[in-house]
Amino acid sequence: MTSWFFKIVGFVLTVACWLWARDVQRTPTSNLALIWCSPLLQYPITLLARRVLDIHPDRQSAGRTSIFTHYAMMIVLGVGIFPAIRSVQQQPGVLPIPHQFGLVLVWLTGTPTILTVLNLAVRGLGAPFAAKLSSRLATDWIYVWTRNPMLLCTLALLVSVGLLYRSLWFVLWVIVIVSPGWIFFVRIYEERELEIRFGVPYLEYREKTPFLLPGKPRHTTRKVRAQLITEAKVKGHAGPHP
Repeated sequence: MTSWFFKIVGFVLTVACWLWARDVQRTPTSNLALIWCSPLLQYPITLLARRVLDIHPDRQSAGRTSIFTHYAMMIVLGVGIFPAIRSVQQQPGVLPIPHQFGLVLVWLTGTPTILTVLNLAVRGLGAPFAAKLSSRLATDWIYVWTRNPMLLCTLALLVSVGLLYRSLWFVLWVIVIVSPGWIFFVRIYEERELEIRFGVPYLEYREKTPFLLPGKPRHTTRKVRAQLITEAKVKGHAGPHP
């Protein structure tokens, strides 16, 4: 009951911050500061949340920490992304890219993004960020080829939006500012949180499946699996395993 209260409060706060970032008129300097600086807050959020995980490395604490951490990430990303998109809509760039080509790219990257959300909902019984933490490990369908298809597709979609509006600065902003912080979050915090909640099955999945760029799954040998089980037991979260 308490977790749902915090989820509702976090959701309302997130939407309020997004609407403020999207709709409130600001000076050009303030707008640029918001767009370029807000995503940088991903780094302190990640480090603080990882510190909490290391202090309380149990499933219940990891679940509680994830609620606050994911909503914080949603806020700082959205507060940067929404005004950035509004800026390129109002002042498109000059890249020599046909509008129709940009639309095709948005469709080609937007559709897989939606499919990754459905994949997580059906196979992992979860939803993006803190809306609903996955209650089981999603390892099939799209997740066979990459551990983070939602991250990959969302970043590709953002790049496509930049190309749609022919904006070089938007594309560079996604690649240089947004992407590294988001990847840092997944590497440092989210993988550790999944390791705590799912134990050996996640370690095996992590061992054989590429992190971001899709690739053929690697075979996990018995020796490697035994090492993973030992590692999980040392850390105190072996989790279920056959």
